[in-house]
Amino acid sequence: MAYRVVWSPKAVEDVDVIAGYIGRDSSSYAAAVVRKIIDITHVLDESPLSGAIAPECDDPMIREKLAYTYRIIYRIQEETVTIAAIIHTKRLLTMTE
Repeated sequence: MAYRVVWSPKAVEDVDVIAGYIGRDSSSYAAAVVRKIIDITHVLDESPLSGAIAPECDDPMIREKLAYTYRIIYRIQEETVTIAAIIHTKRLLTMTE
């Protein structure tokens, strides 16, 4: 079964902020990080359970995959995978994200 992958406004904003931050030093590295994040989310339509359960959550439907030093946090609900946030690996997920 193929899932529909959607991005929350927060996740889109996170990617923009990450690209801007990295881009101050290296536009090519910023582009590589953004490309890796997007590529990882493209496989979630076929294998959403491939990510690890987010350690801050007791919910097995809130998962994460890693792209360089960033965590792609997503939620699986019925036939939809929602990309909820992109955060640095040194940060813990807060329920407001």
